[in-house]
Amino acid sequence: MVLSMTGYGRAGALLHGRDIKVELRSVNARFLEYSDRLPRSCAFLQDKLKKLVAARVSRGKVELNLSIQAVTAADTVVTVNWPLAQGYRDALRDLAQRMELPDDLTAGMVARFPDVLAQTAAPANEDELWQDVQTVAQQALDAFVAMRAAEGEKLRADVENRLAAVETLVGQIEQQSAGRVQAYSEKLYARLQELLGDRSIDEGRLVTEAAIFADKTAIDEETVRLHSHVAQYREILALDEPIGRKLDFLTQELNREANTIGSKCQDVAVTRLVVELKSEIEKIREQIQNIE
Repeated sequence: MVLSMTGYGRAGALLHGRDIKVELRSVNARFLEYSDRLPRSCAFLQDKLKKLVAARVSRGKVELNLSIQAVTAADTVVTVNWPLAQGYRDALRDLAQRMELPDDLTAGMVARFPDVLAQTAAPANEDELWQDVQTVAQQALDAFVAMRAAEGEKLRADVENRLAAVETLVGQIEQQSAGRVQAYSEKLYARLQELLGDRSIDEGRLVTEAAIFADKTAIDEETVRLHSHVAQYREILALDEPIGRKLDFLTQELNREANTIGSKCQDVAVTRLVVELKSEIEKIREQIQNIE
């Protein structure tokens, strides 16, 4: 299965009084580059989440965002600032005594003063929290991978079409090049007749020149390798594993063979075909940059 390196996935759930949301997004990268944004209280989850992502993603710049909101009081502890409360109590009693007022002080009255009561997060059950976050993260990863697979299928289809175009162009180059030696021999013979007039032409020399030309312009090895590379390309596209690097290397080989043919050919028609061939290979290369 071909996977794109770009993708997005999101999931959320209400578990144990917490609203947990995980969001994943990725863009192209040579290797796996992981980063995350976690609540401070969840820093201990960083390595766990990184391993979770790395188990299903091998390439791409991946960013994970985790948010956790408490929706019940289960994670909240109310504490009393006792020294401050006692200070307010003593001050109020002293005030009532000096002003000869009734001492009708209540706990509710003291509690309304600033900073007497404070809310703090209760110590989290780390194992329980990890299980909940892991559940949501797996769902986000499922959506994330599904999107990468859908994008990868589009890339695979486009590359397959480009490979078919490459094969067609290579076949046309082979046909166009088939009669190049005969055409060169006839052209050389006509040129020699024009220069030598009635004098005889050395047939042996003519054959030698034609042989040298054939050796210098032979592209049989290159076209055979191009056909082989295209076949290998299709085999790799069918693999159920990360294939981006393999295809990147093979694309370089395709381009190398096309360049060699271009340097050897001396026919305008073949040159045009080589330009089209290199254009298709470049389009393949651009698509391969997006494949995991």
